[in-house]
Amino acid sequence: MGLIGLGSMGRHHARVIREVEGMELVAVADQYGDRHGVAEGLEVLPDVQALIAAGIDAAMVAVPTYLHEEVALALAEAGVHAMVEKPIAATAESGRRVAAAFGDAGLVGCVGYVERCNPALLEMRRRIEAGELGEVYQITTERQGPYPARIADVGVVKDLATHDVDLASWIAQSPYAQVSAQVTHRSGREHEDMVVAVGRLERGIIVNHVVNWLSPMKRRQTVATGEKGAFIADTLSGDLTFIANGDVASDWTGVAVFRGVSEGDSIRYAIAKREPLRVEQENFRDRLWGRPSEAVSMAEGVHALTVVEALLESAAHGRTLAL
Repeated sequence: MGLIGLGSMGRHHARVIREVEGMELVAVADQYGDRHGVAEGLEVLPDVQALIAAGIDAAMVAVPTYLHEEVALALAEAGVHAMVEKPIAATAESGRRVAAAFGDAGLVGCVGYVERCNPALLEMRRRIEAGELGEVYQITTERQGPYPARIADVGVVKDLATHDVDLASWIAQSPYAQVSAQVTHRSGREHEDMVVAVGRLERGIIVNHVVNWLSPMKRRQTVATGEKGAFIADTLSGDLTFIANGDVASDWTGVAVFRGVSEGDSIRYAIAKREPLRVEQENFRDRLWGRPSEAVSMAEGVHALTVVEALLESAAHGRTLAL
């Protein structure tokens, strides 16, 4: 394995790659050096060409978003498998070129959507797939917190909302059909720092995303509501709770005519909590080995980017967009 980009995410990838069975970190690259001290004896190479020259089989790309296409295309041309940190590229058009390059070369190309590897969301998806929620009506997400100093080249939509777009589509196993959004700029930067989005998936499930990095409290929550109740995933703690619809009959005719629900039993599941980034790298390894894998494909990465670009266009022009 080679790693390019030794910044806020790259330093964590370096540690995890070293821990995953079957992976060996043999080369690292960053044009700005190793400011987090993760090389551990490896020479810090200057660019992707030097990384390729080190004779790697696969690479983890953790450079800033605007460099994703350039680096990924160089790896594809050299026949190197790769996982690219989300989003796959700076634009959907750019992402399509990256996906096509890996597909045409017959290479494994994945996108690093680490939220899919959160234990609470993995358990939620497994239980929904098993029918424990019945028909899914709605998926809502909330991702709020203070401004992260690591961000330089994108706004909150491409940096954070892309996670929620991807995980909602993944949980429901359905792509987006239409979206509408509102954004605001409050921090003085050229990019947006708050978004509220509403959408509908092709299966008819409605979705809502509240995302910002100007909140004094940190919240990461995903709620799936269906005919049998609701799953609530707290992705900060990795906890999953199920609140069942109540099953209490009413003989009061004034309220019995409304076929609604009441609050039933609440269960917080005891689930294994593995580090999401490690699960993500193991998924990539399994895809490389030809095993069944939950690694995020580049086609899925392009869909998520197409949706977030539609959110930005919707916010700019004040209309709902069909995808």
